[in-house]
Amino acid sequence: MSAAPEEPEEEGPTERWPAGAATGVGSLPGTDPREAAATVAGEFPLLPHLPELPARGVGADPVGRAAGLLVDLAVEVVPTAWRVTARPGKDHRRAVDLLRADLDALDEACDRTRPDWVKVQVVGPWTLAASVELASGHRVLTDRGAVREFAVSLTEGLRAHVAEVAERTGAHVVVQLDEPRLAAVLAGALPTASGYGTVRAVPEPEAQDTLRDMISALRVPVTVRVPGDRPPLRVLRDVGAAALGIDATRPSISGDTALPAALDAVGEVWDAGLPLFLGLVPVRDPGEPLETATLARRAFDLADRLGFDRARLAELAVPTPAGGLARATPDWARRAMELSRDLGRAFTDPDELPGTEQTGR
Repeated sequence: MSAAPEEPEEEGPTERWPAGAATGVGSLPGTDPREAAATVAGEFPLLPHLPELPARGVGADPVGRAAGLLVDLAVEVVPTAWRVTARPGKDHRRAVDLLRADLDALDEACDRTRPDWVKVQVVGPWTLAASVELASGHRVLTDRGAVREFAVSLTEGLRAHVAEVAERTGAHVVVQLDEPRLAAVLAGALPTASGYGTVRAVPEPEAQDTLRDMISALRVPVTVRVPGDRPPLRVLRDVGAAALGIDATRPSISGDTALPAALDAVGEVWDAGLPLFLGLVPVRDPGEPLETATLARRAFDLADRLGFDRARLAELAVPTPAGGLARATPDWARRAMELSRDLGRAFTDPDELPGTEQTGR
C-alpha cells in the first residue's frame, strides 16, 4: 500500500509593491481622518498607508491602536501604561472605534485613487509586550506565556484587519510591524516595575521565532521597522520579512559618522535581496528649503559605499520620512510626503541627479 504524496508546503507571498514606490511611516498631525487619508492617497499613489492620528488621544496612540486589534484580550489605561484587564472597557472600545473611522476614511480615499497596494502599520509583538502591563504591574514581557498569548492574539486580529482592508480597498496589503523597543528587549535594557532592575534579555532565537510565526501566519508582505541608531538588522534578516525599515538619517548609518558594522549590516540585508524602507526625510521642518536632490544623495552615497549600483535603489529602497510626522506642522507633513514621493521617482532614474561617478554590482 503506497503512501499518499505529501502536500507541498505553501510558499509565502511573492508579490511586491512597484519599483519607485514611496510611503509614510504612519502618524500624521491633526485629528481629521478623512483629510489625512485623502492627503496620503494623493501624495503616495503607489503605496498609500493607513494614517494614524495620535493627537486624538487615548486609543489613537500606537499601543492603544495595537490593543484595539487584540482578539480575546483586553487592556485599559492606568496612570503608568496600558494594562491587561478582564474585559473590554471604554479605552479599548475607543481604540476600536477610532480604527473603524480611519478605515472608513481610507476606503473613501482609495475609492477615488484606486491604488494597487496599501500599507497598514501596527506595533509589533515585542514592543507591545514591552509596553503593556500585566495586572501585577509588571510588563507582559516578564511572562513568556503572556508574550505568546499576546503574539497569537495580535496575529489573529491583524489577519482580520488585513482581510478587511484588502476587501474594502481592492488593493494588496503590506503590513508594517513597528518594533522601536526590540533592541532594548534583546539587550535586557528595559527597567522593571520597581525601577531598580531590568527585565532579563530575550534570546535572539526566541525573538526571531515569534516574529517569524507572525509573519508566516499573515500571508502578506510584512516589513519590520526598527528605528534607532543601531537597528538589529542581523537578527531580523531571516524572519521571513519582505523588507526592513530603518531611519537612514541616523549617525551610525549616514555620513562621516557611519559605523562599519552598521554599514555591513545594511549591505547584508541588500545582499539577501531584502529591500529597506529608508527613512530619509526629516520629521520636522528644517527651517530652510530642502530639495529632493539633497536627500537623494544620502541614499546614493549609501549605495555607493556598499558597492550597489544606484539603479537598484528603485527595487532595494522605499523612501519614507525618518519617523512619524505626528509632531510636524501640517504644511511640513505634506511637504515630507511630497519629498518622499519624489525620492521614489528619483530612484527609478538616478542619472538625473548630478553626482560623482559610481561603482556598483
